[in-house]
Amino acid sequence: MKDMTQGNPTKLIIGFAIPMLIGNIFQQVYNVVDTLVVGRYLGEEALAGVGSTGTLNFFLLSLVMGLCNGAGLVVAQCFGAKNNKKMKETVVALCWVVGILTILISGIGYVFCETFLQLLDVPENVIGYSIEYLQIIFIFLVTAVVYNGTAAILRSTGDSKTPLYSLVVSCSINVVLDIVFVVELHLGVSGVAYATVIAQFVSAMINLVWLLHKRKVIGLVDMNWKPERTSVEMIIKTGFPSAFQSCMISLGGMSVQRLINSFGSSVMAAYVAANRIDSVAIQVIVSIGTALSVFTGQNMGTNNFERIREGLYKTLIMMLGASISIAAAVLVFRYQLMGFFLDKNASPEILEIGATYLSIIGIAYIIAGIMQSYQNVIRGAGDVNTCMVAGLTELAGRIIFAYLLSATIGVTGIWIATPISWGCGCVIPVVRYYSGKWKQKKLI
Repeated sequence: MKDMTQGNPTKLIIGFAIPMLIGNIFQQVYNVVDTLVVGRYLGEEALAGVGSTGTLNFFLLSLVMGLCNGAGLVVAQCFGAKNNKKMKETVVALCWVVGILTILISGIGYVFCETFLQLLDVPENVIGYSIEYLQIIFIFLVTAVVYNGTAAILRSTGDSKTPLYSLVVSCSINVVLDIVFVVELHLGVSGVAYATVIAQFVSAMINLVWLLHKRKVIGLVDMNWKPERTSVEMIIKTGFPSAFQSCMISLGGMSVQRLINSFGSSVMAAYVAANRIDSVAIQVIVSIGTALSVFTGQNMGTNNFERIREGLYKTLIMMLGASISIAAAVLVFRYQLMGFFLDKNASPEILEIGATYLSIIGIAYIIAGIMQSYQNVIRGAGDVNTCMVAGLTELAGRIIFAYLLSATIGVTGIWIATPISWGCGCVIPVVRYYSGKWKQKKLI
């Protein structure tokens, strides 16, 4: 556990971000390994089928994840203010609310996944793979929820290492099981899904056991498991804007995914592979931003606004250096990176489409770095409604520009829409920060 209200902000933010970065990368490795195994051993159609499930899966999970993030903001401020009573009430309320929602979402996802995929206009030649994969994921959805809930609590109290360790172990298991289930046992897409849920179960159990072991240090002892109404309302109040934002962004993602699907399975496969690379590359920016959010949350608990300002400006410097470095690496090695997922001799069209996507998205990382810096200060302060508005602005920009540009210049227009939407989403948190109104949004 780490108190971020004292000490050098740069060292604290980097020290928190590095384990989280490694953990985030390992988390993305789940998807990368699945993509690589499916693309290499099961073919283009299976790859397109598994890849097309991402936006739907995220949409159904976004409500639960939003509530976990909202609870994490409250826990961070409670930890900084040494308010153990409120922190315990928040954790109890989170368990009840998220537990009930997980049961509902798991059932809805399993029963209606085919209907949802048809609404996404997933082609007939790949939809069978999508259904096969999703139904297994939704049956065992609780494993992903437990991991994310426990990780949110641990990170909010300054522990970014335990989620890292759990992901290293589970990722190793996932890699081995992918190979065993798909290559050796020939279980197809089902094997990929089973490998993922087993690995998620392991990571969830490691986090949970460690959280129970450290409950005295954190202050989670003598728990009253009857949820307090005020704490439930607080989680909904802080988590709903984040959940709603995530839902809307995922709806936008599904809308864009439907547009991508209309270009055929080759474009779908290229997008899946390139998006996996993008998801790993951007984790440096995401990790630094999340570290700043926890730093802000804990310092909001002590009303140390000057320290928050110092943390933001030092983060912006780090973000600028990281963004330029990542962009350069993606631009230089884009063809080689795509080659990890697809046979460039067998799929030259797919390789070129994916490389174009990476070229465009790589240049836009600088915009993402600025957006993540200001947005995470606002989020850590508890100004969740502003973050929601910024997210919706980004969403609107992505959908509008994707459809407008693709109608005139083809699929490349969809790729260009992403950096434009980041620019739209960047304006609101920057203006909000310099207005100073976020200082009045303390949660406790």
